[in-house]
Amino acid sequence: MALDEKKGVWKSGRGKGRRTPKGRQLDDRAWEEVRALLGDRPRRKDLLIEYLHLLQDTYGHLAARHLRALAEELRLPMAHVWEVASFYAHFDLVKEDETPPPALTVRVCDSLSCELAGAQALMQALEDGVDPAQVRVLRAPCMGRCDTAPVCELGHNHVDHATPDKVQAAIAAGDTHPHVPDYEGFDAYRAAGGYQTLERLRESGDWEQVQEQVLASGLRGLGGAGFPSGKKWGFVRANPGPRYLAVNGDEGEPGTFKDRYYLERTPHLFLEGMLIAAWAVEAETCFIYMRDEYPAVLEILRREIVALERSGIVPADYIDLRRGAGAYICGEESAMIESIEGKRGLPRHRPPYVAQVGVFRRPTLVHNVETLHWVARVCREGPEVLNATRKNGRTGLRSFSVSGRVAKPGVYLLPAGSTIRDVIDAAGGMAEGHAFKAYQPGGPSSGLLPASLDDVPLDFDTLQPHGSFIGSAAVVVLSDKDSARAAALNMLRFFEDESCGQCTPCRVGCEKAVKLMQADHWDQPLLEELCTAMADASICGLGQAAPNPIRLTMQHFADEIVAPGTPNPDGYGTEQAMERREQDG
Repeated sequence: MALDEKKGVWKSGRGKGRRTPKGRQLDDRAWEEVRALLGDRPRRKDLLIEYLHLLQDTYGHLAARHLRALAEELRLPMAHVWEVASFYAHFDLVKEDETPPPALTVRVCDSLSCELAGAQALMQALEDGVDPAQVRVLRAPCMGRCDTAPVCELGHNHVDHATPDKVQAAIAAGDTHPHVPDYEGFDAYRAAGGYQTLERLRESGDWEQVQEQVLASGLRGLGGAGFPSGKKWGFVRANPGPRYLAVNGDEGEPGTFKDRYYLERTPHLFLEGMLIAAWAVEAETCFIYMRDEYPAVLEILRREIVALERSGIVPADYIDLRRGAGAYICGEESAMIESIEGKRGLPRHRPPYVAQVGVFRRPTLVHNVETLHWVARVCREGPEVLNATRKNGRTGLRSFSVSGRVAKPGVYLLPAGSTIRDVIDAAGGMAEGHAFKAYQPGGPSSGLLPASLDDVPLDFDTLQPHGSFIGSAAVVVLSDKDSARAAALNMLRFFEDESCGQCTPCRVGCEKAVKLMQADHWDQPLLEELCTAMADASICGLGQAAPNPIRLTMQHFADEIVAPGTPNPDGYGTEQAMERREQDG
């Protein structure tokens, strides 16, 4: 056969002859709907998560056809859009052959404080009392409302001190929108002298003098790490611009709600502190990353940012408010930056640090909400507002988020050297009928300490000798009616759910730990080996701190982790150990 007679027999390349490209095809109608929804918004790749929220809020889910259209509109691979959307808990992805979720979702918080307040019974009652075709009931991590436990979220409406009847009444009334509390708005803050300090500094201030003021106050990062706040400014300024500021408002550590407390009352004190810090490092843009579990705070910030722009204090779009999507890991600063850039919130390997390579690969100053609240006060009132307070050899003030078995859960501003007894007294003492047994000093990452350690100052560096740390000062108090073992399991289940999955020690370690902790008798040598691997080899603080609840429970509550009749290291079984403690008083 001649060569010219073979025309069409052989293919010259892979896929030749295919009528459509590989993968999910673009639906013209879905593309029109996405374009109409985006309107004149910029088609920037870093805004992917914001646009996923638009789709989720509009349609109640993320249909595959809309995701394909969004990928086309942003010039992104469909695989990237899908992997980002599927990373975050608040997005519901629906393929072509799947049924969308019901129009209404009720999320029931199952964090430690809510579990102590009866969240499991509440969830069971709701599941039994609603039509699953109309209402979906899901368990959810901490919503930052531990002072009003148990809590559930109905759409974007939080039901505090939730009961089945209260939730059913909200469902019947269609009450699914956030309730914005009364707060100090722009006009009231301005009338009381607000933003005068910022204007004075912009006109004639010296950033190094302000940095020295902040350092003299003793202010440290209040998101958990505790790094001296003023030192960050110099690190960021040492790198060439453009520079950015990113506010970490992803207050996801269970038991923590101090940032929400301040933002729902005095948002402009935080905003002025943010703008002072931005002035100090000559930031070109301020990014505020706020967790999606705070819809009222998001609405407050939207309103007040517009007020700042109208007043001329900031130019349009200088403050870029970003909405999280239900990922605890985004509280880690580099994971937050990845999310700001429109990606999955995976922690970065360091070095380089974010002060050198942050948002969009540029030097970035990262601060917590409460830290900036204090920056404004220090610049206005002087470093004495913090360093004049001393207790138990410690200097400064701490905002404690207090919940659990206390009479009056809430946020309490106390001296940094306060002990757990001081914190309980500030919260009105123990709840009626409860005796103090144990406490979580700084969220699940800090583990669980016994009541016998009631004289340790709750501050940076004071808890480390006991295998714990203050973190975000999220204090949860347990009583004699609670199980330390069950509390530790609750904490590890949280870490298992929230691990980003990037590194094996954390991803697999948390899963294996939960299984081992469910046994009647804990295999302590195996758990200790697992804890060592997680702490030594995990990329970020989640996996490194997840072993703390396990280790501290084995250390201080050994009688609870063995089956009845099983010998403890001291030769006593569980029941015998309890009897001996009662005899010893």
